[in-house]
Parts: sequence; C-alpha cells; structure tokens
Amino acid sequence: MSLIPVVGLLGAVVWIAQISSVRDDLGGSDFSTTPTTDVLTDNPISSPGTVTAPAGQPAGATGLAESVDGAWLDTVAASTSIPRRALAAYAGASLQLAQENPACNLGWTTLAGIGQIESGHASHGGASLQGDGSTDLPIRGPALDGVRFMAIADTDGGAWDGDSQWDRAVGPLQFVPGTWSTWGADGNGDGASDPNQIDDAVLAAGRYLCHSGDLSSVEGWRAGIFSYNHDDAYVDSVAAAANGYARLS
Repeated sequence: MSLIPVVGLLGAVVWIAQISSVRDDLGGSDFSTTPTTDVLTDNPISSPGTVTAPAGQPAGATGLAESVDGAWLDTVAASTSIPRRALAAYAGASLQLAQENPACNLGWTTLAGIGQIESGHASHGGASLQGDGSTDLPIRGPALDGVRFMAIADTDGGAWDGDSQWDRAVGPLQFVPGTWSTWGADGNGDGASDPNQIDDAVLAAGRYLCHSGDLSSVEGWRAGIFSYNHDDAYVDSVAAAANGYARLS
C-alpha cells in the first residue's frame, strides 16, 4: 500500500532547537542516540506500576487519558517536565496499543520523544493544550510547495491546515492531511478523528509506527521512527529525548 509519509514536517524545521531544549531540561547534553533497553522493552501496562488500561474496551470506546492513573501522571509529569495532559495521551496510547497490537512493543517514552521534537508537546508557536486535549492555537507546518520541502498539492480543501493550495502538517504530532485521511484515529472517544486533538493524534501516530513492525530492537525501532520522518538526525533526536524521559521516569 502506497502511503504519504507522516514525515514530521514541522519537526524538520524545529527539531534542532527542540533537542537543545530537551537536553537542557533533562540535565545535560550527553545523551545516546541509540534507544536504551528501557525505551525498547518498556511494558506500558506493568512498567509504570499504577497505570491501568480499560479492560476489554476497543480503541476509542473511552478516552485514552482516562485510562492512566492520576498519581503516576503527577509523579512522572513532575520528574520529566512533560505537561500532564500530553503525558496522559502518550501513556494512554501506549496502553491501548499494548492491547490491540502487543507485538509492536511501543512504549510511551517513544511517543513522548516524538511529541517533544515535533511540537514541544503542543507548545510550538505559543500554543498549549487545553483540558480536553485540543490546542488553543493551531499548530501548522510550512506549505509543502516544493521550495523547502516536498510538493504536496492540497488534499483536504484546507479543512485541516487552512491552506487550499498546498498541504501543511497539522497538530501536535504533525500529520499531513493525506496521511490523516488514512490513519486518523479517535483516541478520546468522542466519535471524531481530529489531528489537533492530542489523544487522537498520538493514537494515530502509534498505529502508524506499529505498522512498521516490532519496535523492541534497535533496528526495528529506528526503522519505525525513520518511517515517521525520513531523516537519520531526526531519529537520533527522538532517541535522545526518549532515553532522557526513560531515565527520569
């Protein structure tokens, strides 16, 4: 099946600044760009101890954020400086994917690393997450007009990206509208799929990553992240961020 890659287009613009910020936040710059054992083998159901998943519930039947224990969120948000609402989306999506695709082995730290590099956990451009998981300001990447990035003519009539001539990557996880039309998910259980809503976006991103196969090996993990953004330096940056979050949590 031929797919337009997610490509993390905003990440291609800001990832260098974002990883510098991550290194400062996480206490230094000496981070390995190879995912650690904690990132690769994290069991998202048992590793955070008090996190529980909704038993027997299909994806979208209940909000992902509600499946994560509040005390765990408080502790890990404080230790990692990840906004609590964003952390709930990352952990909740990891729990859901452990149920629906256990062979994938996608931990929350990987999703958090992508969220940091793509949009600073939905803070790029002065945006922030609201309680319902939506952003108070739109987060949009540059026009895909073939000048700085690949050319992708408009696929959504500007519905998601506000551009009726060219596509732009959208939301906290930076989905191109054409990719969202294939991978869009309902992570908050409201019956709609919205790339600007972090539960929806993170669940879709996780399913996209899991489509590449088992992420429990270094090779498999790097292949999955590379499918998200075809840039080895980007993969290194996500690894460094995920490693830092695993260390602090």
